[in-house]
Amino acid sequence: MTDLPSEYHRRLPYGERVSAEPLLGEPFFPFEGDLQVVPLADPVLPEPPRRGEDGGPPCLKCADPDRSVIWSDDQWALKVFEPTGLPLVALLEPHEHYRLDNLPPELTATLGPMIQRVAKAIQGIDSVGRTHFSRWGDGSEHFHLWFLARPLGMMQLRGAMIAAWDDMLPKIPADEFTSNSKLVAAALAEDGGEAVGSAGAE
Repeated sequence: MTDLPSEYHRRLPYGERVSAEPLLGEPFFPFEGDLQVVPLADPVLPEPPRRGEDGGPPCLKCADPDRSVIWSDDQWALKVFEPTGLPLVALLEPHEHYRLDNLPPELTATLGPMIQRVAKAIQGIDSVGRTHFSRWGDGSEHFHLWFLARPLGMMQLRGAMIAAWDDMLPKIPADEFTSNSKLVAAALAEDGGEAVGSAGAE
């Protein structure tokens, strides 16, 4: 390819399959046997717009602010979507449409305490050992932070592959999902904000 934007891009083997060997046998890697990595695709430049960016699809959070929200205060909202393979997967978003790089200082100052509060609330679920959190910003411009509940004692699920395990494990029952969501919303509401939606229902 010509016109690649950096030396990093110019040295990559586009169209070839890189080896999965460095991951095989690692304690947190959930696959074994013969694996074939998909060929490395060429860069897409300029990058396509994300949701909420000019020329991209509408921002889902801004179009339907209350969708899937279980807890909210005047700055942040916590969402859950549906039962997954983990005890709970949640999403923290600011109400206002910001990217990570342009969060106002006063909102940024509350992010650390919010991470602590959400992690602690999720760890109140009896099946949970730890709360992992991750930020991927490639689907939506609206800043969001994912929280993934690592089940107690399940040491294989540590690390970045917890998201892959979440897709592969059997989905938890709907009533357990609802109970876990309500527990987390109520725990957060003890320190401010309120449980809303189905999480606030009796």
